[in-house]
Amino acid sequence: MPKIWLGLGSNSGDSLNIFRGAKERLCATLSGCAFSSIWRSRARYYEDQPDFFNMAVSGFSDMSPQDLLEEIHVIEKDFGRDRQKEIYKGPRPLDIDILLYDSKIIAETNLIVPHPGLAERKFALLPLLELDFDLVHPGLGIALKKLAASLPPQGIYPLEDYQYDEFYTE
Repeated sequence: MPKIWLGLGSNSGDSLNIFRGAKERLCATLSGCAFSSIWRSRARYYEDQPDFFNMAVSGFSDMSPQDLLEEIHVIEKDFGRDRQKEIYKGPRPLDIDILLYDSKIIAETNLIVPHPGLAERKFALLPLLELDFDLVHPGLGIALKKLAASLPPQGIYPLEDYQYDEFYTE
């Protein structure tokens, strides 16, 4: 059965409660669920919005990548996401990305795996590494920990003790 790694993000509504419900729904979809801790990160790309909460989930499923994507979209919608009304890369109650699907490379019109932004996003890499520290990017052949270490600070910290990068610069 393929192992799947998902990234979750939320910065609209009661994000922590949304994560609790999403975890429950995802465990009904995936077997052997494991969860990272929750991280807090600055918004990227579209910066005029609240900070995000992020986490990663891993588990196993016999679902095809397309069927999994459809299920993820249902879960997002059930927690208030309306893709038709949202600002691109803007605030959303729940965003679930398929980061990795086993070691497959998928390039379809509506689904690219590994997630195309994975190699540049600490908010995806750090929670993912918390679950599986030795993962390798299937497309690049580079360890995810090396990718994360090569990136500049991006304002992501564990929720319990976050402090942004400017507090560590001179």
